[in-house]
Amino acid sequence: MPNTILEPGQIEAAAGAIPSLRLPARGLFVTRARRLRALAPGHSLGDVLTFAAALAEHQESAWRSLTPAPLPPAHLLARCQESAMPPLAPPAWWPAGDWRDLARALVADLTGLVPQGGTASGLVDRSNDWLETQAHALLASDGASLDLAAAPFIGAALQVHWTALAARLQPGDIGPSAQQAQCPVCGSPPVASVLRIGGAEGGLRYLHCGLCASEWHVVRAKCSLCDNSRGVTYLSLEGPDGKPRRGVEAETCPECRGYLKLCRMDQDPEVDPWADDLATLPLDLLVDQEGFERAGFNVLLLQGGQGDQ
Repeated sequence: MPNTILEPGQIEAAAGAIPSLRLPARGLFVTRARRLRALAPGHSLGDVLTFAAALAEHQESAWRSLTPAPLPPAHLLARCQESAMPPLAPPAWWPAGDWRDLARALVADLTGLVPQGGTASGLVDRSNDWLETQAHALLASDGASLDLAAAPFIGAALQVHWTALAARLQPGDIGPSAQQAQCPVCGSPPVASVLRIGGAEGGLRYLHCGLCASEWHVVRAKCSLCDNSRGVTYLSLEGPDGKPRRGVEAETCPECRGYLKLCRMDQDPEVDPWADDLATLPLDLLVDQEGFERAGFNVLLLQGGQGDQ
């Protein structure tokens, strides 16, 4: 009897149906804050991680008090499915103006925790038009137009609104995206990917959206960015013992010259894609020296003077 060779994706599908989409759930920001506070002590970026933890805690509180936004109508969801378009992609979907009040509140509450003497206190007095312009620049990856001091607070406020609405959708409302590295819910790039454990998701890789926190399945046998299946390698930092640190790797592709971090729950069940991306900034520096370009979208790792993160 001839042997059957399984193609990428079939190996994972052989064990059963693959959950193709994981929508965010309440408590996400609390879990993120807990991870950040666990990573902060003794870390070279401890002040940054502590600030990010406080920011995440405020995001969870804001989510709980948020007035729910109207869901996209059924006919629009169906049309987006047919066209492989994300239904919450900006600027087609945009939150109501109360996101601006949340951004100002985050600044007022957290400016004292901004590391290295940075401040965004001037954001409180900025006009609504300025805030809207900054928000559109952030989500369009227009680094040259960003106020880098204000961007984390603006991004955090936007995350709350997009995540809250995404959490109220159903997986059946969302079809696959036309672009593998584009969130099928809001069209944003991922912050990182995560290799999950347990249940039907065990052993599967999901890309984690940097805006709405939705996760979508991408098979592990290829580059998560460009679909290339040849020469993909994984780089990691060395620990004090000279061995690779476990938990987070950088997936690098020789075809597109891009990279995205992979957070491995099989090595550290507590990893959080957003928190661990921030905590492994030295890995970005290492991979950059190897000539690869960062693809992850993290509102606390934005750069100015260029058109991307």
